[in-house]
Order: sequence, then structure tokens, then C-alpha cells
Amino acid sequence: MQNCLTDGRIRVSAVNILLIRVSSLGDVLHNMPVVNDLLHHYPDATIDWVTEEAYVNLVRLHPGVRRIIPFALRRWRKSLTSAGTRREIADFCRALRQETYDLILDTQGLLKTGILMGLAKSSPGGKKAGLANGTEGSGYEGISRIFHDQSVPVDNRTHAVLRGRLVAAAAAGYTVDTPANFGLQAPATLPEDSLWKPAGPYAVFFHSTAGAAKKWPRACWVEIATCLQEYRLPILLPWGNPEEKAEADAMAAVMPNATVLPALSMRAATLLAQSARLAIGVDTGLTHIAAAYETPTIEIYCASPRWKTEGNWSPQIVNLGDNGSPATPAEVRQAIQFLLPARTVPAA
Repeated sequence: MQNCLTDGRIRVSAVNILLIRVSSLGDVLHNMPVVNDLLHHYPDATIDWVTEEAYVNLVRLHPGVRRIIPFALRRWRKSLTSAGTRREIADFCRALRQETYDLILDTQGLLKTGILMGLAKSSPGGKKAGLANGTEGSGYEGISRIFHDQSVPVDNRTHAVLRGRLVAAAAAGYTVDTPANFGLQAPATLPEDSLWKPAGPYAVFFHSTAGAAKKWPRACWVEIATCLQEYRLPILLPWGNPEEKAEADAMAAVMPNATVLPALSMRAATLLAQSARLAIGVDTGLTHIAAAYETPTIEIYCASPRWKTEGNWSPQIVNLGDNGSPATPAEVRQAIQFLLPARTVPAA
């Protein structure tokens, strides 16, 4: 039977779907519930995903994604004239056009993602759908609409997770009426994880983020570390570059219960977030990964709007502060008491 779209509804359950969401870490993560929504309504669907090569392993954690097509524009830009880069681009285009799709979704709304949508092949009667507009402060590029068969409008203050869910729902003919479900499997635990991962429960501070304004003051972290001594939770401090490591070292110097971690791979950093007894972090990708796994998480907003990315799908996530109004240590302590009601955290 030919797959087709009629009156906004996919008429058969066995459909081929392509998701286009290439960057960044948080945005790719926030697109995961689209996979769960589509498979809930079309259990026999096959779903492929185009994403930047840096996030392939993250997308791979969702068992509902059949094929991941790595997009390496960030790397290709550095050597567009080289023969090797041109071969890679040609290989990518062949991989993108290897299948025909009944539904192609661009949930990012940029010119580059629109071009990818334009390159992808629709089946007879298939549909290409994307955002009709951006949200407040987003990097939306209206020219992306020229590649759409259907452009889906969203409110100016639509949550980052809900945006993609609404595009998929409007294109595939269903309603978003459940909390977001990210559907992520736990990352594999490898022998080398024993070098950094405690045997028992731990807390992790995701203190690092791009932009000084989004950081929480060091004195506040120190105060919360003192609070966690009552719970007998060791604190792990990850970092991603030399500047962040220097900050982690400075924090650990005044936190007797804190340890600075070695450099971690993306897999290990995801395991760190997923396995924590408690994650506390600023508005950054690893904090959002912890929230996606419904790890008990406290999200601290200092210089970004909370409505955009707050974890609103689980009571295990507490969101504090807002743009220009950071959370206080007292508020974080109260959240810890809510998430960890027992003073003594039992061994894992």
C-alpha cells in the first residue's frame, strides 16, 4: 500500500519519517520527545535523524531512531576546498537521499536545515513540515519556509521541547496531550568509568556554561556543598576546557567533599548525569541531560529565560531563578530537601 498524507493525517501506520535537528546539544536533546510521540501514534514507523556528527552518540541513545545521518558542516567549513571534504559532502548527500520519506520534519528552522529538507526525498504524497515562525530570542530564519509543504505556527513563548512536538503533531495529525517523554536508554558503562565514578550515590555540580552571566557565583556553590555534607554525598565537578577546569579546581579547594573529574567523553558525561543521585546545574546541556533522564535535578537560571528550557515534565526536576534573577542558596537548599527528604542517603 502506498504511504501518503491526507488532510494532515498519515493514512497507514508503516511510514518512513526523517527528523532534521542538527545542533546544538540542548536543542538536539529537546527534540527527543518527538520520536516518542511519533512512535506512540505510529508504532510501525521507521525514523531516521540528521544531526551534527558531535551529537550522533546522543541520538543513538534513543532506541526508536533507526538510522542516524551525520552532518559535519562545522568541520567541513574549515576545509571546503579540499578533495576529502568534497567527498564527505557527496557521501552525506547520497546517504540523505538513500531513502524516500513520507514525512520530513525540520524542527530547527534555519536556512541550513531547510536546505537539508530540500535535498531529502519525499515519497509520492509525502510532506515536508517545519516552523512557521520563531520564538522569542530564537535564531529562526524565515527563509527556511520555502522548503516546507506545511509551516506550523507556534506561540512566541513556546518551550523548546514543545516546539518540535507541535510541528510533528500538526504534520502527522495528532494532538500533544502528554508530558514529554525523552525515551533515552542509559549509556553503556565501561571499565574505565571506575576511574571516576564512585561506587555509591553522588551529587554532580554542572557549574560550567558559556557566558559569564549564566554562571552561578562560586560562593553559592560552596554554600550548597556544605549543605550536602549533611547528606553524606560526595560532589563531582566536571569540566570541558582549561578555564572550566581551573574553576573546578578553585571550587574543590574550598569544598572538602568535592572531587574534580578527569576529562570525560560525551558518553561518560551522559552517564555522569544519568547516574547521579542529585544533579545541580546552570542552564547548560549536561543539566538538561540529567533532567531528560529524570535524575533528581535542580536547574538554576541566571541570565536566560526559564520558560524556554525548564524541565516541566517531571516532579523530579526543580527549576529556580530566571533571566536576571538568579536562584538563592536558600532556594536551592529547599529544593534539595524536597528531592532528598532523608538526611542519610542510602547506598546505591
